[in-house]
Amino acid sequence: MKLIIIGANGTVGSAINNELGSRHDIICVGKTSGDIQLDISDSAQIRALFARTGKVDGVVVAAGSVHFAALNNIEEQHFHIGLNSKLMGQVNVAQIGQPYLHDGGSITLTSGVVGEAPIRHGASAAMVNGALEGFVRGAAIELPRSLRINIVSPGLLEESVAALGSFFYGFEAVSAKRVGLAYARSVEGAQTGQVYTVR
Repeated sequence: MKLIIIGANGTVGSAINNELGSRHDIICVGKTSGDIQLDISDSAQIRALFARTGKVDGVVVAAGSVHFAALNNIEEQHFHIGLNSKLMGQVNVAQIGQPYLHDGGSITLTSGVVGEAPIRHGASAAMVNGALEGFVRGAAIELPRSLRINIVSPGLLEESVAALGSFFYGFEAVSAKRVGLAYARSVEGAQTGQVYTVR
């Protein structure tokens, strides 16, 4: 298959690429690296991406920014970081990308553990992750041409413990291999409207 991975060089994106790259033709997309550069918060850039790649069999998104801060320090503009980037960026990829997917193609988005197991300073992330999962469930029943859409909710990756572990005391870290397998299940499987959790 010909697949687009947005955020391919990040921690989660690398896990996806390691799992799927040996079997498929991967177009790696990143904000500042990869085969193509893309700011996911800019829908014009998303349109330009698909115009450049042409038809594909699947698109995977593991990108998007969210503001982490104590709730009493978050103002409206801070919420909009996650809303414009991680939420609407992924939603716009799903919407804009549909005509560029072959019949039966797949869309895979990314939420995260904070949506179901809140942490301090993570209210904005929890909001965005919950909204993304709701969008996937709703979109799955309306997609045309046997297109499929799923979302992966990874836990804290072992590779991220050094940088982020202080936010996740008591959480068991997960391996990149297991996270990559969840994305493979979405891309290469048959289900739609699913939230694949990796804990």
